[in-house]
Amino acid sequence: MTLIAQITDIHARPRGQTCYRKSETNMLLSRAVDSLLALATQPDAVVVTGDITDQRDEREYRVAKEQLSRLPMPVFLLSGNHDNSTRMKDIFSDFAGMTDGPADRTQYSTSLGDVQLIVLDSSVPGAPHGELGAEQLAWLDQELVSSSNKAAMIALHHPPVDLGIQHMDAIKLIDGDRFGDIVSRHGHVERIICGHLHRTIITGFAGSVLVVAPSVAHQVVLDFNDNAPAEFVFEPPAFFLHHHSPKTGMVTHQAFVNRYDGPYPFWADEGVSWPGY
Repeated sequence: MTLIAQITDIHARPRGQTCYRKSETNMLLSRAVDSLLALATQPDAVVVTGDITDQRDEREYRVAKEQLSRLPMPVFLLSGNHDNSTRMKDIFSDFAGMTDGPADRTQYSTSLGDVQLIVLDSSVPGAPHGELGAEQLAWLDQELVSSSNKAAMIALHHPPVDLGIQHMDAIKLIDGDRFGDIVSRHGHVERIICGHLHRTIITGFAGSVLVVAPSVAHQVVLDFNDNAPAEFVFEPPAFFLHHHSPKTGMVTHQAFVNRYDGPYPFWADEGVSWPGY
């Protein structure tokens, strides 16, 4: 069994500053790390699918690193549109995968138990949309060929398809069709994990399953109108746990950062012999 946690869209700020004048993202990241540490079964690894910072500020990366370093398991990072790949690789050089691949790109592949994690960098300097490019796509194809005996998980920030929220679809991965052509040729890709939309979204893609994780900070407003404004809301922050076993393959669970009452046993009413669940 392999258990991989996914958190995304941290948007860390310099110490003492908020994000968009409202979101206490540094505090929310601390809570997310606390929640991961409190899990009954600890993940084998944590993948952070982009937007580690909000303004690509070195101080923001230092804040994020301080919190993520509290995790005892390997933490794998990749860039989002709010990140600077070169700066991130330099500051997180002691994190897994950060010294691999091109100097200006978070691009690497690693084995996690019975899962091959393939990390892609969809960030475009100075732009909000995503693009992988021909060179990175060719590398992905080669990595999928060499890992064909294992379940593959591909991680990138930008979703490769429209997902119904217009102002976010406008800044999706622009070479998603070419990405899909490669994925469709490799049947062992069991999961494609993304961030960017700050919402829980699940869809089919190129013969695989694409999941978008909610942010551990604030969420994008759910509005399917074409002229919906770009706004955020404080729906409960959450993260994903991807559980893989040879018997079931990849199964994705959502876990909330916030704490709730319980747990309570499923007690049956008095005189009832069957369990209450």
